[in-house]
Amino acid sequence: MAGAITEPAPVQPASAGRLFVEAYQRDGQDASLELDYTVTASLGSTRRKPRRPTRYLFKNVVYLSEQQRKAYWHESAGQPDDPAVLYGQERRELANHFHASPIPELESTTAWVQLPPGLAEDPVAFESFLNARLVMRLGTAENHTLLSGAGGLLNMPQIGRLTAAAPFGSGLLAACDAVEQIGCTADGIVMNPQDYYRYLETGRLMQTLDDNGVFIVRTRLVPPGSALVGDFGHGAQLFDAGRTSICFAEPPPGTFVEPGVAIKAEIWERVVLNLPFTFHLVTL
Repeated sequence: MAGAITEPAPVQPASAGRLFVEAYQRDGQDASLELDYTVTASLGSTRRKPRRPTRYLFKNVVYLSEQQRKAYWHESAGQPDDPAVLYGQERRELANHFHASPIPELESTTAWVQLPPGLAEDPVAFESFLNARLVMRLGTAENHTLLSGAGGLLNMPQIGRLTAAAPFGSGLLAACDAVEQIGCTADGIVMNPQDYYRYLETGRLMQTLDDNGVFIVRTRLVPPGSALVGDFGHGAQLFDAGRTSICFAEPPPGTFVEPGVAIKAEIWERVVLNLPFTFHLVTL
């Protein structure tokens, strides 16, 4: 239409890859980039079939660069020899114990790539490589930190173990019910792709869970035959330093199959459980 006013397209911020390429153009292999945000927090999925990272399960992410927190709250379930509380039979959470603990030391998550010879001579290709491989590998490494690392969810002893599906035909549904029986809601499941596709082959359970608002993450880091079910929105917190470092560095022995110029990306984070009884490792 003549005379119509066209709004300017929003200016997209420079990618981490672009910023590091610019640093490389200035400083060569002395280049170092410090970002005031966690680069994996901005990862999206452009696939027709999205595959979302574990990080996306957490509703409560605390960026310590913005919030100077020292402690976090958490609860533990009542014990059999505790005094009875009013309405405790129908609302078991009323017998919980309340606690406060210092925020544990954040864990380092790192990812490495080798710079293919000659690639840095093409800035556009170099940027694409960093965004497509270094940042994406950092997302995979973050999955390891949050799930199977030393402080990861799968290694937390306070998480419940559920091996029986009754009164349901599925242990996943039994775990969802167990979470609601203590006043919370199971809003996330982390499972191995093998099990996910096995369920797709045999029925509609995955679609039913998705239709009911349960966020499903597929990752190799959960052992086949098991799944982590929990209230990720209210039962856990992710503490995040709110920064990212990218630089050329010497990798630890065994990082690559052959020598080469290496680039390292690093972030810092730690997951804690506020309501550990809302998480179950389920035997499928």
